[in-house]
Amino acid sequence: MPTMEATSGKPDDKQAEFKPYVSAETVYRDFTLRAVLTGVVFGILFGMANAYLGLRVGLTVSSSIPLAVMSVAALGVLGKLGRKANILECNIAQTTGSASSSVASGAIFTLPALFMWGLDPSLGQMTVLALCGAALGALFMIPLRRFLIVQEHQTLPYPEGTAAAQVLIAADKVSGGAKNVFYGLGLGAAYQAVIGFLKIWPKEVFFRIPVLPKAGIGIEPTPALLSVGYIIGFRLSAIMLAGGIVSWLGLIPLIAYFGGSSDLPLAPVRDVPISLLDTEAIWKSYIRYIGAGAVAIAGIITVGRSMPTIVASFRGSVRGLARRGAAAAGPATVRPRTDQDLPMKVIGLGIAAVVLTIVLSPFVLGTGGSMLLRVIAALCVVVFAFLFVTVSSRIVGLIGVSSNPTSGMTIVTLLFTAGLFYVLGWTDTAGKAMVLTVGTVVCTAASIGGEISQDLKSGYIVGATPWKQQVSEMIGWATSAFFVVLVLSVLDNTYGFPSKDLPAPQATLMKTVIDGVLAADLPWGLVLTGGSFALVAWMCGLPPLPFAIGLYLPITAMTPVFLGGVLRWAVEERYKGDAALKQTRKENGILFGSGLIAGEGLMGVIIAGYAIAVGSKPAGLGIIWPDFAPMTIGSETWAIDGGQIVSMTAFCLLGWLLAKLAMRKPD
Repeated sequence: MPTMEATSGKPDDKQAEFKPYVSAETVYRDFTLRAVLTGVVFGILFGMANAYLGLRVGLTVSSSIPLAVMSVAALGVLGKLGRKANILECNIAQTTGSASSSVASGAIFTLPALFMWGLDPSLGQMTVLALCGAALGALFMIPLRRFLIVQEHQTLPYPEGTAAAQVLIAADKVSGGAKNVFYGLGLGAAYQAVIGFLKIWPKEVFFRIPVLPKAGIGIEPTPALLSVGYIIGFRLSAIMLAGGIVSWLGLIPLIAYFGGSSDLPLAPVRDVPISLLDTEAIWKSYIRYIGAGAVAIAGIITVGRSMPTIVASFRGSVRGLARRGAAAAGPATVRPRTDQDLPMKVIGLGIAAVVLTIVLSPFVLGTGGSMLLRVIAALCVVVFAFLFVTVSSRIVGLIGVSSNPTSGMTIVTLLFTAGLFYVLGWTDTAGKAMVLTVGTVVCTAASIGGEISQDLKSGYIVGATPWKQQVSEMIGWATSAFFVVLVLSVLDNTYGFPSKDLPAPQATLMKTVIDGVLAADLPWGLVLTGGSFALVAWMCGLPPLPFAIGLYLPITAMTPVFLGGVLRWAVEERYKGDAALKQTRKENGILFGSGLIAGEGLMGVIIAGYAIAVGSKPAGLGIIWPDFAPMTIGSETWAIDGGQIVSMTAFCLLGWLLAKLAMRKPD
């Protein structure tokens, strides 16, 4: 399906300077059924795992590099049964699978709020929302490829895309990387089965701290959270823990100290005085609003700091499209294989189809509504999706997918759309649902725009055919969308949103923003107090969003993330004298950690499906561990729970194994 486009008759200068790994004249069998199916299967697995992870801690991780490794391994095995796989075939598999993580981001950041409002959206509606966002993200980004990927090749590194390309190029060399991913996948699943199904030991360890009223510190010793810390590194994990310390060792004791002397409730709690609230109740009633304000302001700050990039990207993209249009007046030539995109007619028809679907169907955005309401919502979708796809595609070229401020872009979209709806008087539950689903489409589009940019960068380096990558990307998000939203439905039926097991922090934040604008019932004092913390973090030179996430989430989720960051720091310190060895050891750990995340997430979904099938959560084996070393401190009796000792022992062994595999020499 290559496109014959009118060009000026000569290739772009920067493209002419760069030589891909596979030349344009070399033709491989790449877009094969086995490559696409491999990518679809891996994409569904990572999509479901990322949905589970995002509902737990409010972030997802890029799957491009693990999928590149796994694609090489899987197609290598299949190649022994028939034709040997080639690098471009592996690239198609990796591209097909990587789209799922972005679909998961768009879904888990927003859609759980519909369940929180009691609307119970159908699987069909959620799937169509995810598909509309993914389609706009891909179709808006494709015309930018030559400008961002080709012309800016030396300027925009696209770190995950470049790394995935290097994995593919090095595939012929001996490497234990694929083994690390599969080891992690199996161990992560087994670990989650032990704590979530068999319940042999507790999945949370928590200690009250003397002197500080109602203060406490704890840990969720799970593979996924440890791996997240290793992947994001020491600095970001330490900043996230710092936010948690401010909340749990600072704000909660202050609220308990100053509010505990009164027998009257303190807003927003209306019926219970603070003196009768425990640590978790204070966190739910007060700290979550402070944390929500911090995350919202941090997202706005992040977008604001990116404003020069936003303006430059938008201008540059428009100029690039203008140059492309001007070139169409020249003599028509067939572009080389490595520079063939989907035709602009296909892109235009695709965008038109999405817009018409949103406008003509009353049950895609929200829960119905007038034609005028849907037209205005569709305009908001198109404007913000195009803007933030452009922004996202360039930002990830500089800082990578994991640092893409998608939540901040979504908050800006929701604030503008909710403000517009408030002015027009559409403030009921239907209006809230409409605003949220506008955010769903835009969030998914921005995520997909960033992800497909990384994949096209990989393809540009290895010498792939762009239109084949673009089609495989579409197959990837089209097949994974249903399974991602199915996970949402299953997990809501099992645990509910928000819950202790799955707090769905990003979706809770989006719901809070919409409620605050349309219903005007937010405790703005607490929200703006949280915003001041994010502002101070930024003024002190810290990235405000990780700090705000730490402020917002339970400290038990931040401590294992921090310990994972410490492990990463220790591994890098050991090999700091050898840059190449340091990079290899770091990537070994990242691949194993990615497997742990996927394994835990998939087993979490399996356990939730089991709970729905039997009508109750797994009861476990009913093991009761004895207490040790009881002691009295002040008016409280303390003891060491035997189950917590077992839990921490297993977690320490897991950390040791992560470090050992990271530092293992190649096979």
